[in-house]
Amino acid sequence: MEKLKQYISDNFEQILVFVVLVSVLLIHYFIDQKFAFLNFYYLPALLAGFFLGRRSAVLLSLLCVLLVTLFFLAVPNFWKTSETESIEIALHLILWGCFLIMVSYVVGTLFKEKEKRIQDLKNAYMGVLEILSKYMDSADRYTKGHCIRVAELATEIAIAMQLPRKEIENIKAAALLHDIGKVDVSMDLIKKASSLSDEEKKLVDAHVEKGANILSSMGNVLKEAVPIVLSHHRTYQDLYGSGEKSISENAKLGAGIVSVADTYDAIITDRPYRAGKLPLQALSEIEKRRWGTISSGRRKGICAGAAVNRQRALKGN
Repeated sequence: MEKLKQYISDNFEQILVFVVLVSVLLIHYFIDQKFAFLNFYYLPALLAGFFLGRRSAVLLSLLCVLLVTLFFLAVPNFWKTSETESIEIALHLILWGCFLIMVSYVVGTLFKEKEKRIQDLKNAYMGVLEILSKYMDSADRYTKGHCIRVAELATEIAIAMQLPRKEIENIKAAALLHDIGKVDVSMDLIKKASSLSDEEKKLVDAHVEKGANILSSMGNVLKEAVPIVLSHHRTYQDLYGSGEKSISENAKLGAGIVSVADTYDAIITDRPYRAGKLPLQALSEIEKRRWGTISSGRRKGICAGAAVNRQRALKGN
């Protein structure tokens, strides 16, 4: 079902065009009351305006008008008209076409304004996230700036993979707050290098789950970052064979990107119990990790991350 939704989302414009073509054929060859069914074309036009924007909506409306007009001119007998009626029908089609294009333009304009407001809101949220991530990092001098660096590298990887802008923003948001749950975890516990008890391990493992809950409380704007945070946590669980369910491929891919960026920064950063390693050493360690049980989406993110890390390592960053 998830794959079907993704396919429809990726090919929505082509699907609408196909629906219009099929509808024109069915209405003109099998429907007697053709004028009544002219209102059907408002549906794909409105959908195009709401989901694809003004340009696609207007173009689709023009296509509808063009196809209906061509069919009317090619097979006028299907409309069962006399010469006098043909003029009336032509005027009717002209008015219908004008209204259809006008409605598409208006809905597309409203869509554009809505998208602008949502983008402004996302930018505001992103600013709040950066402030919050700096607050989290300030709790421990050894991880200071970690979330910002991970977000920058994760964004760089997503751009290198030519992901859609929306997915890049979700990945950046998830990377900024992938460790948000650590606010509730004792810093002494996080600094321990080894010998964690079972209770302590559960406490550390729970920090990402807490982070996802905090993100969820921030509303729908960041809802798509939540599964990335959760899936990022499960990346490490997968190394030990635990499965995952109900996580979309996009979230798995985002988690793979965040995981590589997180791992890379953790390796090259000084810690209380060890000095940071060189970028090339970090890259070598990432590539040697046992990623065998991880999904294809995450493998893609990991490979892309390794490629970007290699470029950074060669530059000495």
